[in-house]
Formats: sequence, structure tokens, C-alpha cells
Amino acid sequence: MQRTLKTTNAMRLAQAAGVSLETASYDVSDENYDGNLVAEKIGMKPETVFKTLVLKGDKTGYLVCCLPVCEELDLKKVARASRNKSVEMIAVKELLPLTGYVRGGCSPIGMKKAFPTYIDETAQLFDRIAVSAGMRGEQMILSPGDLLGLAGAEYADLI
Repeated sequence: MQRTLKTTNAMRLAQAAGVSLETASYDVSDENYDGNLVAEKIGMKPETVFKTLVLKGDKTGYLVCCLPVCEELDLKKVARASRNKSVEMIAVKELLPLTGYVRGGCSPIGMKKAFPTYIDETAQLFDRIAVSAGMRGEQMILSPGDLLGLAGAEYADLI
């Protein structure tokens, strides 16, 4: 794990809120990486590194889910938690215009607009978790409670 030299908008927002966080950088020159490899590169267990996914519900519109990189999202559970009948992942081409973030660098903190955000309840099992800092190759490591507050999120069973 390398110490980061870049400060992203998500990091600035966390620091402005007085949140204690660490950062980690990893090489993204290989386009064929996944969350498990990110976890390995930053020296954390996959269940403590959370990916950020953006979906659209049939009733409530856009929403954000954070879950461990080693897990798959259960769309029925997400629909139930978000009070939708159904939800679906947005297309990758929609991500940047909607959130201001690119695939592989989407943070639940500092999106262009605040969306309802759900963090998988397993986050509560750990003292610190990692999420994208808003740029490919940059992670923020913070307490799940701090992430919950910064993202205006709630815990839910998502996997």
C-alpha cells in the first residue's frame, strides 16, 4: 500500500467534516483489475473494501449502494431497502454525467447530487473500511460510522 499524494474532492469533504481517515494508492495501469485485486494491492481483506454501485429504482429514482468487493448485490434486497418494486444498475455511460465519477473511481462521498445511499450492514463488523476516494487508484480508509454520516447513508442488507 502506497501513501497517496493526490487529494480528491471526497477526501477534502471528509477532512472538512473532521473525519479521521487514511488513504491508500494503487497502480491502475492494468485495466483488468477488480475489487479483490484492489484489496490485495492496498493490503486489506476483500470484505473490508467496499465498492460503490449506482442504480435506478422504479419509484424513487437513482440510489447508491456500497458493499464488499467480494460480494454481489441482491437486487431484490436493494429494492426492498430502498422502497422500490424493482431496481437496476445504471449504464456505465450514465455514471460520469450523473455522479461526476468514472467507473472504478466512484465514491459515495461528493457526488454531483446527493442520492439515497445504502451501505451493506456487514460494514458494522469492522473498525475501518475502504471506499473509493473518487479517483481510480485512490482509496479512503475510515470508520463505517463516519462513512454513514458523510454519505448521509443508512445500513441495509444488500447481499
